Amino acid sequence: MPLPAAPSTLSNWRLAALGLLLAAIIISPFILLRAAGKDAENAWLAVSHTQQVEVTVQALAAHMRNLENGALSMAAGVDNDAMRARVSESRERILPLLRELQELTRDNPEQQLRIGGLQTHVLLRKAQADRVIDQGTGATVADIDEMVARYPIHELITEIVGAEQELLVERRERAERVAARARTASWAAMAAQLLLLGGLLTYVARQIAHRLTAESSAMKASARASVVLDTVREPIVAIDHEQRVVIYNAAFAELFGVTEDVRGQPLAGIGDGAWRDERMLRRLADVLGRGRELWDFEQVQVTADGVERTMMINARRMPLPDSEDSVALVTASDISVQKASDRQIRELNRQLEGKVEQVSDVNRELEAFSYSVSHDLRAPLRHIAGFGDKLGRHLGEDADDKTRHYIEVMVSSAKRMSALIDDLLVYSRLGRSALRLQTVDMQSLVAETRAMLDSNNAAENPGHSIEWRIAPLPVVVGDENMLRQVWLNLLGNAVKYSQGSEPARIEVEYRRGDDDAHHFTVRDNGAGFDMKYAGKLFGVFQRLHAPSEFPGTGVGLASVRRVLTRHGGRIEAEGEPGKGATFHFTLPGAGDLPANQEKKP
Repeated sequence: MPLPAAPSTLSNWRLAALGLLLAAIIISPFILLRAAGKDAENAWLAVSHTQQVEVTVQALAAHMRNLENGALSMAAGVDNDAMRARVSESRERILPLLRELQELTRDNPEQQLRIGGLQTHVLLRKAQADRVIDQGTGATVADIDEMVARYPIHELITEIVGAEQELLVERRERAERVAARARTASWAAMAAQLLLLGGLLTYVARQIAHRLTAESSAMKASARASVVLDTVREPIVAIDHEQRVVIYNAAFAELFGVTEDVRGQPLAGIGDGAWRDERMLRRLADVLGRGRELWDFEQVQVTADGVERTMMINARRMPLPDSEDSVALVTASDISVQKASDRQIRELNRQLEGKVEQVSDVNRELEAFSYSVSHDLRAPLRHIAGFGDKLGRHLGEDADDKTRHYIEVMVSSAKRMSALIDDLLVYSRLGRSALRLQTVDMQSLVAETRAMLDSNNAAENPGHSIEWRIAPLPVVVGDENMLRQVWLNLLGNAVKYSQGSEPARIEVEYRRGDDDAHHFTVRDNGAGFDMKYAGKLFGVFQRLHAPSEFPGTGVGLASVRRVLTRHGGRIEAEGEPGKGATFHFTLPGAGDLPANQEKKP
């Protein structure tokens, strides 16, 4: 694809075309009219030439008659000075007229022949007339008769004149045709001039319209640029090589107290010396002088409101569209608030480091407490449960019912206390340990959990049948061990609380939300719960059923909520006594992961 011509090239081309058009308007009609005038002039010259030949022939005939009449008069005895003067004049004119006729008819061979014959007769008659004049009254009748009748010229003259008359008619007709063509050419030239002039005027009008449109567009663009420049709330100023102000916006004028036009004034004098910093002025001089750029130069300035502000100054060279010069475009950003925020953030970070150290101390204490719980408390519980069993076996048949009841309560309470400690330790670890994020196949995780629950249910409750309905599940990003704990608690509760509902139906559903989050649902047809106690479901040690009815520690759902919260998700429940329970929980998409995470390699 060809590149468009440069504006200067187009302008030169248009000027050349305009010059050629003007030359065509002026020169072409001149050439046409000159050619037509030349043809007409030649035609009328030919007509004049014919008339001149005829006049010359008639003059020659007149002089011959004059000479012969003088000769006859002198032969008759009439002789005077006037007569002789006329005869002398005619005698002198005859030969020049003959030569003139020969010159005039040089372009006509036929007339040349006639003129030659006429010349012979004229010269002979002239010689005879001269003899009669010389003889005077002594001339005989034979001499006079020979002069008049022997060399006739009338017929030759008539023939010459007739030929010239025919030429005159032809040449006049040709002259008229040429004149008509000249008039036509004149009108054609005028029409061509008008057309060319009209085209020129159209072109000029179009160029003027384009120029006006371009000027209007330029004015509008300049106005828009000014509006945009004044709309920007960041102070902007452009300076020339002498660091004088070229343009500036309203934000600059407002911040530095400019109340009148300061274009052409030095930048250092603006804003009561706010810009009078030698180091900054040298940097700005380098922008235009060496083509460098000034980035993030911080300077403290006192602005028009008397406030000391920290300004971040940037500058770069910018060519001007209406000249070959360049300016330095300077922008000044008020970062005082940012600097104060940075100081505050540094202070908060310092305080946070102290808090983190305190939290670390607390975590270490919790670790120590967890270690103590997991070791120091379990040993007495194991002793109580172990010695209770031994006591029961030791008493054997000697123990009464009350004794055996006491021993069973003691042993079962110790075991329940051990289970509570285990669940509390799991709950504590879920809150302290870092997330190890990886891709987790929820379908496989649910399948593993279901297989384990089916195996335990077959061993502990062989008469309890379960119908599983599990929808296709996605692959998510999360901590696999923690999410396994979620499914183990939710599906384990569904199996546990559906005892007595035969057959038990447990459903797992999934959908992708509009917010790109993963929505899961676990539903059963078991014992259910009263919705007025729904707020207690996810608390530690909160139970809605007696331990004798359904065993458990009351920590499982609290652990589920803690895992989901750490993953950036949430959980809620709904149910009705005797009609089952439904748990809805969500996990965020991959782009909304929590910050406290640790990626697993």
